[in-house]
Amino acid sequence: MEVIKKISKMKEISKNWRREGLKIAFVPTMGFLHEAHLSLVRKAKELGDKTVVSIFVNPLQFGPKEDYKEYPRDTKRDLELLKNEGVDAVFIPEPEEMYPPDFQTYVEVTRLTTGLCGAFRPGHFKGVTTVVLKLFNIINPDIAVFGEKDYQQLQVIRQMVKDLNMDTEIVAHPTVREEDGLAMSSRNIYLSSDERKSATSLYKALLLAKKLISEGEKDPQKIKKEMEKFIHSFPFTRVQYIEFIDPVNLEPVKEINKPVLCALAVFVGKARLIDNMLIN
Repeated sequence: MEVIKKISKMKEISKNWRREGLKIAFVPTMGFLHEAHLSLVRKAKELGDKTVVSIFVNPLQFGPKEDYKEYPRDTKRDLELLKNEGVDAVFIPEPEEMYPPDFQTYVEVTRLTTGLCGAFRPGHFKGVTTVVLKLFNIINPDIAVFGEKDYQQLQVIRQMVKDLNMDTEIVAHPTVREEDGLAMSSRNIYLSSDERKSATSLYKALLLAKKLISEGEKDPQKIKKEMEKFIHSFPFTRVQYIEFIDPVNLEPVKEINKPVLCALAVFVGKARLIDNMLIN
């Protein structure tokens, strides 16, 4: 497994693979890897001849009061895990390598980023799309694998690839959960043992929404009230948003009469956790 820190070196390796007719599959991460990340890696290995994983905590997607400096990092452990998975190359650039002092170009998807997390994290998705476009240009992958837990991010990346006529195929991978339903996330490490118990309220609330819809409830406002009441019955929780949206254009729905995505963001202690469920 090659560990690469320089853009020029990564580009050279990718070009050589493509000359040999090899298909490159890519998984972008911010490190502090867990089983959900590794499931994306395994999917990439199934789909490509060569697998590249990036580890880069992207400063552009963190707001001024967010957890960029505190974001968990353990590069040594990450590399060991990726080596065990048989990854071919790991790209770990420094921030100065990705954003030199004269950097001044950004890419932004507009309409899809106005709601959900975009409404509460201004500039976040601009940072996401800018770094992903840069990584795609550096690695030139045939396939890139993204998790469905960050569903808005997935749709935003799909839109960017479509709008900019890019050749990379975006592959979605289902959310990976702990045994009690909590979606795996690097930020789960922020949770105390008591907060960890309360964090299960997110998935349980999604199951509650699914149950209410299956019983015939079509008013998203009524379901949101029940979900919020349920989540707040757990200690340490504060709902930021609960939305019922169209799974493609992410627009809020007024009546549930076709497949709908329920997405939510909840603070549990200091950890901001997101989750979602597609409900047919």
